[in-house]
Parts: sequence; structure tokens; C-alpha cells
Amino acid sequence: MARLILRRILLGLIALIGAMLILFFLARAAGDPRYVFIGPEGKGIDPETWERLGRKLHLDKPVPVQFGFWVGSLLRGDFGDSITLQRPVLQVIREKAPNTIQLGMAAWVMGTLVGVPLGVFSATNRGRFLDYLFRGFAFAGQALPVFWVGIVLIFIFAAQLQWLPAGTRGEGFFINKNLILPAITLAWLPAAAYLRITRTAMLETMESEYVKFARAKGVGTQTLWWKHGFRNAIIPPLTLSAFVLFGLMNGAVIIETVFSWPGLGRLAIDALWASDFPLLAGITIIFGAAFVVGILLLDIVYAFLDPRIKYS
Repeated sequence: MARLILRRILLGLIALIGAMLILFFLARAAGDPRYVFIGPEGKGIDPETWERLGRKLHLDKPVPVQFGFWVGSLLRGDFGDSITLQRPVLQVIREKAPNTIQLGMAAWVMGTLVGVPLGVFSATNRGRFLDYLFRGFAFAGQALPVFWVGIVLIFIFAAQLQWLPAGTRGEGFFINKNLILPAITLAWLPAAAYLRITRTAMLETMESEYVKFARAKGVGTQTLWWKHGFRNAIIPPLTLSAFVLFGLMNGAVIIETVFSWPGLGRLAIDALWASDFPLLAGITIIFGAAFVVGILLLDIVYAFLDPRIKYS
């Protein structure tokens, strides 16, 4: 296990360094990186300020040394200042991160609680009406664009029925009416994916010899489904859950835009349109590091949930 953790940490560091290299050279792809901070034309910048900015960015040193200084600043928590907001990047991210975490966690819990049980019931009712109904839900969930689903939900429940608000974040972290529509929209696709993955895993497990043996011994249906079937079919949904969780937090750009949710996804789009490289780089690196840590934790959980998995 210790060797596994060290290997995963090493691979994660390599991935993060690769992401940093890509960001570093993208900032220099258009020429002098000083233009990233002052605009493509550099109007209104006197030569002294130009040279001072170059020394601040260590442009008088070789490129590998420049990269080393930049990585050193990141490790110290210095992501620089946002060009558009004129504030420290880390401070801006800290303000917006709770909103994205709130939306991502709510959608993840909702998608898991809906998709996994429906996948189990679909597998245990194979070929029946419920199976076709749940499979139709999965098909619709993976076929309909999330932005269209969000617009339809806003039109029905916010504009026509006026049951739920839309377009603001509202108050409260857990109990928040403003969270319901964006969370449902964001959970739509994960719930469908959970359903299909869980159904497939359950069908394979229920056809295994130990489940047939348990059925022959007279084990109850519920025990057969949940203890012998689902417990041994949990690995594929668990694998998906890590990617879903971090994918929701990283990929909530469309939902945050449709519902005007003040999170990191919308912030990243604004930074991209404004060519705010420090802010965009900070968001990318922080979420990349979070994804690497999540995958490492997932591998460790595997060993505890399924003793058949051995790491050498």
C-alpha cells in the first residue's frame, strides 16, 4: 500500500508539472509574456515600467529558470494578481470556491442517490416495465443537453409556476431554494451515468456463481440484491463517483452561466474572455491538484471495500 501511495503521488506530481508547463508556454505562445499583463499593444507603458515588469517576471534569465521561479511562487501560494480584478488570485478563488463546492456536492449527492438505486432496481427487474422506464430515463439523461434542461426547468418552475427562484445564489449553504434547479440540472447527466453503470455491474454480479449459490440456499431477495449483489458491484459506480464529483466541480461552467451562479466555472470563463492568465492558471492548477488527490483517495478506498484488489 505504501508503494502504491508513493507511486500515485509521483504520477500526480508529473501530471501537475505537465499542466504547469502547458500553462507556462501558453503564456509565451504569443510572444513576450509582458503583453499578457498590459495588453497586446502595450500602450501607456513607459520603458522603465516595461523593464521593471520584465525583471519581476525574470525575463532576463533563461526560460527554465523562469519556469522554476514561477513554480516556486505557486508553491508559496503566490498566484499573482488578477489582471481584471486587480486582486490576489488566491483571494478571488477562495471567495468563489465555496459556491462551486456547494453546487457540485449537491449535484453529486442528488445524482448518486437517484442513479445508483435506479440502476439496482433496473437490473433486478430486467426485461420488465420498470427496467424499460429507467433505461429510458438514462437515455434521456445522456442525450439531452444540460443547458437545454436548465432553460426548460427555469421556464417551467421559475417563470410559469414561480415555485422556485433562478438566477441568483440566495442565502444558506444546505437549505437554499436557489440551489434546487441548478443542482437538478447538473445532476441530470451523472444520475443517468450512474444508472447505466450500476445496472451493468449488477447484471454481471447477479449472474455469478456465488449469487446463484446463495439463491439456491434460500437467501432472501433483498439480502441477495444488496448484500451479495450490490456490495460486489459497487466498484464501477465508485470509480465513476470520483470522476463525477471532480468533474461536476470543474465542469459546472454551463450551469453556472445559465443560472448566473457565482462560482469558479463562471469565473474561469470570464477570465478566459478577458485574457486574465494569472486567474485562469490559478483555477486550473488548484482543480488539477484536487483531482489528483481525489484519484489517490479513490485507490486507497478500493483496497478497503474490495479485498480481492491487491496492490503490489
